[in-house]
Parts: sequence; structure tokens; C-alpha cells
Amino acid sequence: MIDFYLNGKRRQCTDVSPDTSVLELLRTQLGHTGTKEGCASGDCGACTVAIGEPDDNGELRYHNANACITPAHQLHGCHLVTVEGLSRGDALHPAQAAMVECHGSQCGFCTPGIVMSLFTLHEAQRRHPAPLTQESLEAALGGNLCRCTGYRPIRDAALSMGTYPDTHPTWADDPDLAINVAKLRESASTTPELAAQGHFTAPRDLATLRELKRQRPHARLVAGATDLWLEATQQLKVLDDLIDVRQVAELNAIEETPQGWWIGAAVTYSRLEPLLEAHYPAFAHLMHRFASSQIRNRGTLGGNVANASPIGDTPPVLLALDARLSLDGPDGERELPLAEFFLDYKKTALKDNEFIRAIFLPRLADGQNLKVWKLSKRREDDISAVLAAFAWRLEDGVMRDVHLAFGGMAAIPRRASRAEQALEGQPPSVAAFDAAKRALHDEFQPMTDVRGAAEYRQVTASNMLERLRLILVAASNKNSHAEVTLDAYAH
Repeated sequence: MIDFYLNGKRRQCTDVSPDTSVLELLRTQLGHTGTKEGCASGDCGACTVAIGEPDDNGELRYHNANACITPAHQLHGCHLVTVEGLSRGDALHPAQAAMVECHGSQCGFCTPGIVMSLFTLHEAQRRHPAPLTQESLEAALGGNLCRCTGYRPIRDAALSMGTYPDTHPTWADDPDLAINVAKLRESASTTPELAAQGHFTAPRDLATLRELKRQRPHARLVAGATDLWLEATQQLKVLDDLIDVRQVAELNAIEETPQGWWIGAAVTYSRLEPLLEAHYPAFAHLMHRFASSQIRNRGTLGGNVANASPIGDTPPVLLALDARLSLDGPDGERELPLAEFFLDYKKTALKDNEFIRAIFLPRLADGQNLKVWKLSKRREDDISAVLAAFAWRLEDGVMRDVHLAFGGMAAIPRRASRAEQALEGQPPSVAAFDAAKRALHDEFQPMTDVRGAAEYRQVTASNMLERLRLILVAASNKNSHAEVTLDAYAH
């Protein structure tokens, strides 16, 4: 049974199959059809809803999410808000009123999702008032596509909704709503839910997860589901045996050590962003172009690694930083360098009954530099054609500890070891980088697909090395004010 609140009212849904999405639950079982299905892959944002979860202070914090790829069972102990739940009778919520006044809707199909993203932005602004910047608007709305309006009216609505009366929904008047939602979450069972077509299990601790993996080694693990759920929506596969790790306490911890941080595998990107902002600015900058706020609110670092996609955005950065993994299971815990985890396309060193417990992110060493560049067709909410992550030190004019990692250049994300050797101990000269480019060409044979031809990938990867050289040359010339690139996301 899924026990949750929907627009302020408690709902209990029984006999829900493990692979039912929030969108399916809303439209087919609950009759809430305001939420639309667009792409069914988390790209367009038409299905965006707001999910409220209790924070450490017992207050509900709302984040936007793609209903099409969010498991319905993950609503247990949450407050789900849809576009039907925003107005107060005939009085519109500021997000709705601003969209009407600014003519932000034309065909209207994408509008409910846009309104829900504006609602979560309005909630965030209400709790922590701050000027809206171009960056914050892009972060809030980058996951909502619209073919009709050209986005200018939507942007105007976002900028102006703070000037409207704070007309809040009637459910917001309930002082006990947050308490009641928290009670549901606390009383959630850790035993398997036997649904119509299989199991959906949500353990709360590491010991229970280990036992479940012992009993059901082939059960699929689900956290954000931002990639796994595409098997259901795009490939029409049945996901009938799932273990949801989002509530496992140990997998949600961020543990600081003198050497770095252990990041629990279920920590979402949104939770991780403050740490990256403080200690890894280049990595944090990548988050501006990592999927959308809907995905970052649900997706996890552990899931991106376990997915083992050759075009995943974070593995190259982790490889450049010499990250390590803590693998766990009923047979015990073991550590493994991330470089030894990826074996072949979608194949990893994980045993059937193992899971990723945490990822170790080493601190940047004194003098260590990190650059991350992503190449994709769209600026926001797109998958990489090529992603490069470079780490190095300059010592007495020569490069040391050179780490060059790429995604999109092979069947797995991996380091360019020969190119690294060509630069190690060398000054950032044209000759050294030419040798590195030749080595790069020899050690990678990228594939051709819809995101780019093999030759295109070879050329762009080589150009990223050239960009690195130009940056190093510009940095060494104190009188130079030359820009290497004017791209809005260069850093």
C-alpha cells in the first residue's frame, strides 16, 4: 500500500504494481489528469509535479520531479502536489496568475509542468528570499521544454510572480499537515510490499538491505530511478522486483574525513551541490548542465556510477579525482578504485549480491587544478556527446599528476593514460600537447551515434586538450587578458 497525501488529502492506494509511475497513478487510478505525459523519459517536464518531504526541522520542503519516471511507491510518506492543488477556489496561485498575465501559455500541454516548477521556485523564494538571476531561473526551468512561447513570457512570469498576492492553497492552512506526513514516513514498513505483480521493498538500514540482497540477489536497486525507469517507459520492460534504497540511512550519509568525503550512494545531486560549490568549483559548475532540477532532485551520484553509461557526466570527473568506491553486500564490504569498476559497456565489477555503499571524493591537493568541459547539442538538460575532466599540478613550470578522463570516447568512461604520460613532467608547450593529442587519437576509438560521429568526437576531444593548453599559457602570462572561449559555461 502507498500511504501519502495528495493536495492536502490523505490517499491510500493498494495493489499498485512495482513499476507504476507517479504519472500512471495520477492519471489512471486517481483521476488527476492535469499532469500530462510528454516524452515519458524525463526530458520535457510536461509531467512535473511537486513532492514535499519532511526536513530535519519537521517542515515540508518541496522539490519538482518528473512524474513519468518517479516510482509511485516512493510517494509513501510524502505530500504530492499537482496543478489541481494550487488555486484557492477561484483565486489563482501566484505561479498560475503570473503565467496568465504574462501570456506564458499557448497550446497549454506543457503548462502544468511549468507551473509546478514555478510553484517550487516560489516556495524556495518565499522561505529564502533572494534576487532571481539568470542562473537561478535556468536552474529552475531548464527541465521544462515549450515549443510555442519562446520562453520569454515564461521567464517574465517567473520574474513577476513575487509581486502577486501570496494566495496559497487551502491545504497550506493545515498546521498538522507536515506532522501527519512525517508520521506516515516514520511508520513505513521495511518489509516487502507484495503488489499485484511482484515486490517493492524499501529498507531503512544497511543490515536490512544486505539481507534483502542475500535473499534476492537479482532484484533491481532503485534510488532516483531517472535512468532505470526508462526501461519501463521506453523499452516496455516489466520491473517487478525492486529494492528502493532512498531511505537507507547509511546510504544517505556524507562523512567528512581529513582526506576527503565519503558520499552515500543515495545522496541526491541537489544535496551534493553545496559541498561541490565549496570544494570543487569546476565540478559544481558541471551541475548547471547536468540534466535538470527535476533530475538533480531525484538522481544520485551512486546511481550515475552504477549505471555505468559511457556518457554519464560524473564518472569522468570522479576518475580525474582518483575516486574510490565502497562496495557492500551480504559477504561484507570492500573498497575498489573507480578506475577498476568499469569493465565493459554497462558491465561493472559488482557481484550479483553487491551494491555501491559510498563514493570517496578525495580533497584537491595543494596546487591541484580541475577543469570539466561538457559538449552536448543543448546547453541544459542534455546528454553529453563528449565530456572531459582534467586534473593536474604545475610544479616549476612542468605538469605533474596529470589526469585526463573522458566520457563518450569509449565503451566505458576512462582515463587517457598515454596522453597523460605525454604531458607528465612536461611544460605546457605546443610540442607536448601535440604528442598528447596523437596519443589520445591512438588510444580511443569512439563510436558513431546520434550525438556525434567518431571523427567528430576525436576532433572535439583533441580540441579540449588544446583549450587546456591555451588556458595554461594565458595563466602563465600575467599581462594577458585573452579569453580562451566566450561560452557561457566556460570556467
